[in-house]
Amino acid sequence: MNNGYSSRTSDELDDYPQVTQADLDRATFRVNLQSTPRKRRVTMLLDTGLVEYFKARAGERGYQTLINETLRQAMERDELEDRLRRIIREEMHREAVLAGV
Repeated sequence: MNNGYSSRTSDELDDYPQVTQADLDRATFRVNLQSTPRKRRVTMLLDTGLVEYFKARAGERGYQTLINETLRQAMERDELEDRLRRIIREEMHREAVLAGV
Protein backbone atom coordinates (compact mmCIF):
# COMPACT_ATOMS: atom_id res chain seq x y z
CA MET A 1 0.00 0.00 0.00
CA ASN A 2 1.50 3.29 -1.09
CA ASN A 3 0.32 6.30 0.93
CA GLY A 4 2.48 8.81 -0.91
CA TYR A 5 5.00 9.12 1.91
CA SER A 6 8.48 7.78 1.68
CA SER A 7 11.13 7.31 4.31
CA ARG A 8 14.16 9.50 3.97
CA THR A 9 17.55 7.90 3.97
CA SER A 10 20.27 9.14 6.29
CA ASP A 11 22.07 10.62 3.27
CA GLU A 12 19.01 12.72 2.45
CA LEU A 13 18.77 13.90 6.05
CA ASP A 14 22.41 14.99 5.96
CA ASP A 15 21.49 17.49 3.23
CA TYR A 16 19.67 19.65 5.79
CA PRO A 17 21.72 22.24 7.69
CA GLN A 18 22.48 21.57 11.34
CA VAL A 19 20.35 23.68 13.72
CA THR A 20 22.51 25.29 16.37
CA GLN A 21 21.68 26.90 19.70
CA ALA A 22 22.43 30.28 18.12
CA ASP A 23 19.74 29.54 15.50
CA LEU A 24 17.25 28.72 18.25
CA ASP A 25 18.18 31.87 20.19
CA ARG A 26 17.40 34.00 17.12
CA ALA A 27 14.15 32.17 16.38
CA THR A 28 10.76 33.82 16.84
CA PHE A 29 8.39 31.43 18.49
CA ARG A 30 4.80 31.65 17.33
CA VAL A 31 1.46 30.12 18.22
CA ASN A 32 -1.26 30.54 15.58
CA LEU A 33 1.03 32.99 13.77
CA GLN A 34 1.19 35.21 16.88
CA SER A 35 4.53 35.87 18.57
CA THR A 36 4.75 34.02 21.84
CA PRO A 37 6.80 35.31 24.72
CA ARG A 38 9.64 33.03 25.64
CA LYS A 39 10.28 31.61 29.04
CA ARG A 40 13.66 30.94 30.55
CA ARG A 41 14.40 28.05 32.81
CA VAL A 42 15.95 29.19 36.08
CA THR A 43 17.03 27.37 39.18
CA MET A 44 16.42 29.15 42.45
CA LEU A 45 15.95 28.28 46.07
CA LEU A 46 12.71 29.40 47.69
CA ASP A 47 11.62 29.14 51.28
CA THR A 48 9.69 25.94 51.91
CA GLY A 49 6.78 27.95 53.28
CA LEU A 50 6.53 29.95 50.04
CA VAL A 51 6.50 26.83 47.88
CA GLU A 52 3.83 25.21 50.07
CA TYR A 53 1.76 28.41 49.97
CA PHE A 54 1.81 28.57 46.17
CA LYS A 55 1.16 24.84 45.82
CA ALA A 56 -1.89 25.14 48.08
CA ARG A 57 -3.23 28.17 46.17
CA ALA A 58 -2.42 27.01 42.65
CA GLY A 59 -4.84 24.13 42.21
CA GLU A 60 -4.72 22.67 38.71
CA ARG A 61 -2.77 25.59 37.20
CA GLY A 62 0.47 24.54 38.81
CA TYR A 63 2.36 26.43 41.44
CA GLN A 64 5.13 27.57 39.08
CA THR A 65 2.52 29.28 36.88
CA LEU A 66 1.09 31.02 39.92
CA ILE A 67 4.55 32.17 41.04
CA ASN A 68 5.20 33.50 37.50
CA GLU A 69 1.89 35.41 37.49
CA THR A 70 2.59 36.85 40.95
CA LEU A 71 6.04 38.06 39.91
CA ARG A 72 4.61 39.57 36.72
CA GLN A 73 1.95 41.45 38.73
CA ALA A 74 4.63 42.80 41.08
CA MET A 75 6.67 44.00 38.09
CA GLU A 76 3.64 45.69 36.48
CA ARG A 77 2.69 47.30 39.80
CA ASP A 78 6.21 48.77 40.09
CA GLU A 79 6.00 50.09 36.52
CA LEU A 80 2.60 51.66 37.24
CA GLU A 81 3.89 53.25 40.44
CA ASP A 82 6.91 54.71 38.61
CA ARG A 83 4.63 56.05 35.85
CA LEU A 84 2.25 57.65 38.37
CA ARG A 85 5.14 59.26 40.28
CA ARG A 86 6.50 60.74 37.04
CA ILE A 87 3.08 62.13 36.06
CA ILE A 88 2.55 63.65 39.50
CA ARG A 89 6.01 65.28 39.41
CA GLU A 90 5.31 66.69 35.94
CA GLU A 91 1.92 68.06 37.02
CA MET A 92 3.36 69.60 40.19
CA HIS A 93 6.14 71.21 38.14
CA ARG A 94 3.64 72.52 35.61
CA GLU A 95 1.46 74.00 38.37
CA ALA A 96 4.52 75.60 39.97
CA VAL A 97 5.53 77.16 36.65
CA LEU A 98 2.00 78.47 36.07
CA ALA A 99 1.90 79.89 39.61
CA GLY A 100 5.23 81.61 39.02
CA VAL A 101 7.04 79.79 41.81
